Amino acid sequence: MAFSKVSNPVFIYLFILIKKLIYSDADRDALHVRSADEAVRIGPAPARSSYLSSSAIVEATIKTGAQAVHPGYGFLSESAEFAQICENEGMMFIGPPASAIRDMGDKSASKRIMGTAGVPLVPGYHGSNQDADFLKMEAEKIGFPVLIKPTHEVAGMRIVEKTSEFMDSLLSAQREAAALFGVNTVLLEKYITQPRHVEVQVFGDKHGNVIHLYERDCSLQKRHQKIVEEAPAEVVVHTPY
Repeated sequence: MAFSKVSNPVFIYLFILIKKLIYSDADRDALHVRSADEAVRIGPAPARSSYLSSSAIVEATIKTGAQAVHPGYGFLSESAEFAQICENEGMMFIGPPASAIRDMGDKSASKRIMGTAGVPLVPGYHGSNQDADFLKMEAEKIGFPVLIKPTHEVAGMRIVEKTSEFMDSLLSAQREAAALFGVNTVLLEKYITQPRHVEVQVFGDKHGNVIHLYERDCSLQKRHQKIVEEAPAEVVVHTPY
């Protein structure tokens, strides 16, 4: 979806939704395409040739005269490369800056940032040394059970209950991460056996305005993928200010 920029004496920019969007052949007859003021075909049905094609999306944005790009969700919405391309082309990417997407996409970098900010972290190791023997020693320092996590995705995680299982689990996690994401680096965490997965969604803009949308409990999962998100989270006790 794209936005048009209009000057305004009060605000630097006023964005007005005028329903410019892109579509692939898979969505040619979809309601949102038929309802759009302007719709641009960017390729055939396979996502790699359309919704994952940065060049096709940038070309469509230039063609329509749009000055901002909203990536929606999935596809390129978490692509630091695409956000950087938009910035280089002078287009506003409606979402985090490329630097933030890069840092948040790397769990080790995220943990370093959170640690520097004073946020409590699960005990573990998230450094750059990926030597297997070194990681095994770190796991023993943390204490079993430990969780081996690929640094760039949730798939490939391994729960290790004891020292004798560590090497096989590490190699398995690294192979899977390399095959799926092209990056085989991992981090280690103390495995918490009965956790609650509670998230708080935070929105901020370039002008220093920040809000939160309270919390949601994402503890109901299958293979580390969230199935249900419950909001508000019943396990959180709210204290009046």
